[in-house]
Amino acid sequence: MTAASAPVRTRFAPSPTGFIHLGNIRSALYPWAFARAKGGVFVLRIEDTDTERSSQEAVDVILEGMRWLGLDPDEGPFFQMQRMDRYREVVAQMLYQGLAYRCYMSQAELDALRERQMAAKQKPRYDGTWRPEPGKTLPPIPEGVRPVIRFKSPIGGSVSWDDKVKGRVEFSNEELDDLVIARPAGEDQPLNAIGTPTYNFCVVVDDIEMRITHVIRGDDHVNNTPRQIHILRALGHEPPVYAHLPTVLNEHGEKMSKRHGAKPVTAYRDEGFLPEAVVNYLARLGWSHGDDEIFTREQLIAWFDLDHLGKSAAQYDEAKLRWVASQHMKQADDARLAALVHVALQARGIAAPADERLATMCALFKDRCATTVELADWLAMFFVEPQPGEAELRQHVTDAIRSALHALADRLAQATWDAGSIQQAFKATLAEQGLKMPALALPVRLLVCGRAQTPSIDAVLALFPRETVLSRLRERR
Repeated sequence: MTAASAPVRTRFAPSPTGFIHLGNIRSALYPWAFARAKGGVFVLRIEDTDTERSSQEAVDVILEGMRWLGLDPDEGPFFQMQRMDRYREVVAQMLYQGLAYRCYMSQAELDALRERQMAAKQKPRYDGTWRPEPGKTLPPIPEGVRPVIRFKSPIGGSVSWDDKVKGRVEFSNEELDDLVIARPAGEDQPLNAIGTPTYNFCVVVDDIEMRITHVIRGDDHVNNTPRQIHILRALGHEPPVYAHLPTVLNEHGEKMSKRHGAKPVTAYRDEGFLPEAVVNYLARLGWSHGDDEIFTREQLIAWFDLDHLGKSAAQYDEAKLRWVASQHMKQADDARLAALVHVALQARGIAAPADERLATMCALFKDRCATTVELADWLAMFFVEPQPGEAELRQHVTDAIRSALHALADRLAQATWDAGSIQQAFKATLAEQGLKMPALALPVRLLVCGRAQTPSIDAVLALFPRETVLSRLRERR
């Protein structure tokens, strides 16, 4: 059964050597969406063989970020460091079958070889000194040297594949030397023991044993692919379908990275972005469905394929993300927003029950926000004393307007406490005082809300307790 006809199995295989950012997590979203679209299986594999740089903290950010975005794996997480014994078994099998060999060339010898090749303007590569061939006499095994294990890469010809993003990709086998598939064993091991299997080898064993049919990953892996295909075929398997995604650039046109200011995925959660908004934005960073800009998770799954992946690098745009986020805020359920705002306000020491009143507040203000943190910024005014600027107060709450404020307060004291009745109280006061709405509404906003701009003032006031509004309008400042 070929990869194209087998039940779809995709994987996300991050290395926990730095905090996962939006550019990285896109390589989880696409295989997740493709597996969901095809009724397949999505596997999470943590490639933690770089023990010096890998950290549990980075693993936690990967798991938290995926959980927040709803990119839940069907299998895993699997950790490569927990599978080392299995990788060594396969290396031993390859040695036995003559697919790999021990190489005793020292680092000093390798360095000298590379210097000679570079001086001759040749590409630095291992020259096959220890590669066994029929009729070839190998050098004497040097005493005390711990060998690496190299894969016998095919000689002559080429390796190619049809990439779902890049089209036909081909490498000459002359460009590929014999890859090290296991580093030397430690000092506590016998000289000829199999040491630590390397990344490119572990990836192949995992993809075979996890039955991966589609590898959707960043194009920084393109140069690894021919080597991985050779090892796959040596082990009796045909390669999966590959889709190598173009790089995600930051707003300055540089590759998105922590070094260039990229934030961990979890930072967007902490800033109050809705996860479906981030998923929507990420999906459009390299994939499209016609002209559709705003879509749900369900629509993404229904539409996603590998035929509409972009071939050019996508560029992150904070303003575009915020616009997408604002569209999802408008569509979000008010009770759900209330629960999120409750948590955001609680973090500031503000007690605001996630009740129907808070949900009504969310409904009124969410059109002005891209995140739940911004929504909490607005709604805090309902639970704390306002702090209007002194300059604004002097400008707008003048002695000339105080009689109108007191007249409005008197009418509001008798009105039914709803937006319609509050609006009528404003109209009657404006007519009586000979004022236009802005002249009265702006000072009311400053005194009651602590800010000069809000949604419709009658709807806003209706969400305050009546006594709070009256006391703030009658307060002398």
